[in-house]
Amino acid sequence: MKDPIGTRDIGPRVGTPLWLYMVGATAAGAFLLGVSVLGLGPDQLFLHAREPLVWVMLCMVVLGELRPIAMPGQAPGSGAPTSLPFTFALVIFYGLPIAALVQCTATVVAGVVRTHAAHRTAFNAAQYVLSLGVADAVLRLVMPGIITTPGVPVGGEIAAVALAGAASFTVNRILVLCAVAMHERVPLRQVMFKGLRQQILVSMVLLSLAPLIVIAMTHSVLYVPLFALPLGALYTSSLLLVKRDHQANHDELTGLANRKLLTVRSRREIVRAHQNGARVGLLLLDLDRFKEVNDTLGHPTGDRLLQTLAHRLTHSVRPNDLVSRLGGDEFAILLPQVRDTESAREVALRLRGALAEPVRLDGMDFDLQVSTGIALYPDDATDFESLMQRADVAMYVAKSDRTGVESYDPGKDRNSTARLSMYSELRRGLAEGALEMRYQPKIGLADGLPVGFEALARWRHPARGLLTPDEFLPVIEHSNLFRAFTAQVLDITLARSARWHAEGLSLPVSVNLGVRELLCPDLPETVAAALREHGVAAERLVLEVGEQTLIADPEAATAAVERLRGLGVGLALDDFGTGHFTLAQLVGLPLDEVKIHESFTARLADGDSHGHTVVRASITLVRALGMRATAEGVSTAPLAEAARESGCHAAQGHHFAAPMDPREVLPWWSAHGTENSTRSQ
Repeated sequence: MKDPIGTRDIGPRVGTPLWLYMVGATAAGAFLLGVSVLGLGPDQLFLHAREPLVWVMLCMVVLGELRPIAMPGQAPGSGAPTSLPFTFALVIFYGLPIAALVQCTATVVAGVVRTHAAHRTAFNAAQYVLSLGVADAVLRLVMPGIITTPGVPVGGEIAAVALAGAASFTVNRILVLCAVAMHERVPLRQVMFKGLRQQILVSMVLLSLAPLIVIAMTHSVLYVPLFALPLGALYTSSLLLVKRDHQANHDELTGLANRKLLTVRSRREIVRAHQNGARVGLLLLDLDRFKEVNDTLGHPTGDRLLQTLAHRLTHSVRPNDLVSRLGGDEFAILLPQVRDTESAREVALRLRGALAEPVRLDGMDFDLQVSTGIALYPDDATDFESLMQRADVAMYVAKSDRTGVESYDPGKDRNSTARLSMYSELRRGLAEGALEMRYQPKIGLADGLPVGFEALARWRHPARGLLTPDEFLPVIEHSNLFRAFTAQVLDITLARSARWHAEGLSLPVSVNLGVRELLCPDLPETVAAALREHGVAAERLVLEVGEQTLIADPEAATAAVERLRGLGVGLALDDFGTGHFTLAQLVGLPLDEVKIHESFTARLADGDSHGHTVVRASITLVRALGMRATAEGVSTAPLAEAARESGCHAAQGHHFAAPMDPREVLPWWSAHGTENSTRSQ
């Protein structure tokens, strides 16, 4: 009734309980088949083999084996075969030998068509012989005349046929589910009653057709094929039902379980674990840098990558583990049985290794890493929702610390609730216009006049007041809010730039870009649209790209910078000196300016001759490449003088001015830079 090995055709290892069980069942089925055929005798066997009815029944049984009644939750190709009523009719009409031979022949044919392994086909044939043998024994005991004298069961004989069908169904189910339990390494009671009601209902419908088929067999062989019509309709309707159930519980792209099925299955396993004093594990996996690949190479390539990775996941877990896709590049693995955290970690490392193997698509190799968070019931959580949240926290730690795999640690969960709350508040704040900008001037070191402004985002939190980027940008960078954030920063900044230009202030304004913003394929159009909307010339906008952004994916980042250069905007490398970005990597980048990070700038005046020399040499090379050098974090007059002597074109920091409210910019500019009102960088 159900495929004991599921969709994987990997044979059990020799000597294991499952191997011994399958060998024993196959041997028992072969012995019963041999004894029954020998009891029939070669003359009777040859006589029946010449009957057209037997061949017609064989065709119907083969067709029925290939068209099982599918049921929700079962693997494709499994379920109650529509051959059941024909095989059972053969038992009633001819007895076990003919029915068993026909069924075994059909099972072999179906196994060849479906490319099943030999051990699987042999076991399926054997369990059919054994269950049909039980039906034959019941009929012989209760109504022996129906076996010795073929005919149509009438009166009380119908009850005997029903009893034989029930016995055959019970034996078949026990034989198959014992193999399933051993294969999935779960107790028999855990699978014995799974889907039992559906199986009984479908089997009753199919077995009830057997007496009608016997009536057709006694009248004319031509009546038998007519049963293919109602059985075909039943098969088709079951397929539609299973398809709808599959669509409701599985991801359309990868075919993996979706969040709904994961939730239902996890809750069921948690209840079982609570009853048995066992543990349940949940792994959350997030692909590192997949967003950049998807945005750069397109969604079709990204979809093919996800399908390949989903295939690897399903073939790297145990039979009873559940692999699901939560959305995007995030996956979850449910471990219904796990010994401890170390066992779950071993699974996570094995999955990480399977996914780390390069994927080759369209002549390109893709190397992807995965960050995995682990949480266990009841060690880390007492319900599914908490288990998911704890696994998410662990995964976030693995991603931020770049460790690859992390188990849930309460000590690292101090900010998880606040982070989730901040995400919700940020989304609401962006929609309600809670984002504000502050502007810090950049000062030309040659004459002390302003040469531009840097726009710095602030978030007006309803309870905590004005928050700096360090407090909310990490949430934006690891969420889907970055597009809305970038668009709003550009909109606010360019609207202010247009207003300043109308009042005589035409200095360029800089806007910072994160890695996800830079690699977003829509960024050039977003920038161009914002410039058009506010009537701001491209040369009055400078886009600053962080050093860490270029290190994360140099090739994709360089290509993205080239696309932005085509717009005519200024381009600057921000925070140089913090991310091991080499000076050699500057060659070929279409940059106008390199901003030296304050930790690097501070060496110019700290008395360390070696550090001073390194910074001066870096600035000299930047200038040799045709780029301007700007010192950041200049807080004292001596440091400003040291930056000027080292060759820096400009500087910014609290020595000159702190970030200002937009209303303060024009008065400050009137006092410090009116002579430079039309000068640009």
